[in-house]
Amino acid sequence: MFESSNAPRSSGSPSGGSGARLRLFGGGAAAAERRGELALGAVAVGVLAVIGAMAVTVLVKGWPSFAHNGLAWFGSGGDVTSQLGAMINGPKTPGHYVYHFRAWPLIWGTLLTTGMAVLLGMIVSIFAAVFIVEFAPSRVRAVIDPVIRLLAGVPSVVYGLIGILAIAPWVEHNLISRERKRSVEYVVQLTGANVSVATLILTLMIVPIMVAIVVSALETVPRSWIEGSAALGVNRWRTTWRVSLRTVRPAIVAAAVLATARALGEAIMLAMVSGGVPFAPNPLDGTTFFFEPVRTLASTIIAYIDSVEVVPVGQTLYAIGAVLLFSCGLLSLASWAAKQPMKRYGIRA
Repeated sequence: MFESSNAPRSSGSPSGGSGARLRLFGGGAAAAERRGELALGAVAVGVLAVIGAMAVTVLVKGWPSFAHNGLAWFGSGGDVTSQLGAMINGPKTPGHYVYHFRAWPLIWGTLLTTGMAVLLGMIVSIFAAVFIVEFAPSRVRAVIDPVIRLLAGVPSVVYGLIGILAIAPWVEHNLISRERKRSVEYVVQLTGANVSVATLILTLMIVPIMVAIVVSALETVPRSWIEGSAALGVNRWRTTWRVSLRTVRPAIVAAAVLATARALGEAIMLAMVSGGVPFAPNPLDGTTFFFEPVRTLASTIIAYIDSVEVVPVGQTLYAIGAVLLFSCGLLSLASWAAKQPMKRYGIRA
């Protein structure tokens, strides 16, 4: 009787304790998960708040420069170096600041170097990505993949050093003749630091990013589509061109857009290899055009950062930063929009 009376309690006690422990652990896991979600949400909101505050600060700080120049701020007229020099040496009392500024040579230099670099980078990255995904042996790809990631993470100042110490001197001594220098010496001085060297180095900087994006996109193309094309008798290269690349066109556009945003904000390297002269190269100059110096918007900030305490100069630099920030924001939105069509095929890039 004693044993039978105790049996139900002994058999029921463990199950009841296990259920309580499961409920306790389950409740604790749910609470921890909820706390994690709240923490991640707070971090995301904080990042967005910081970005918003940064955008507002840059726009507010740079607004006086826009307000005093109007749309002419983006136009041409005069020498940018002289204009910034007039701000530095001008009156230091409020109400008498010099704000005259015409940014077109800087805008043109930025568009020129960025556009040429992205165009060259797109051609190189597409062929490189196709080779890596479709044609490279596994051993070769095992070497190429980490190299691309390594190149994407190299600091820009390293590229700048290579450009100014190795490439620029070679270009000046081998590609720019004395006759060519004398032909334009009363307008601009030709050196190894010029638009072509800046474009070349900038291309080398953005190609790894573009290759990585296009490779990731090509890897997500369903193999059944490629095998179906091959089954119809289409050769391998034509299948890659007509099926794979057409499918990932939005990803290619997104890669180009992101590379453009990366190139727009590059400052250190371009300050070293572009020539540092706010000159607008003229395509009508023929081949001399490729050896003319430029200065971009971002490198101008680096060039005059020591004078940022001068009120009109600081406000002008903030205005340049606002233009770059707004441009990169639009490019990021364009990149996101470009990738949306790939969702129709269930492809993520």
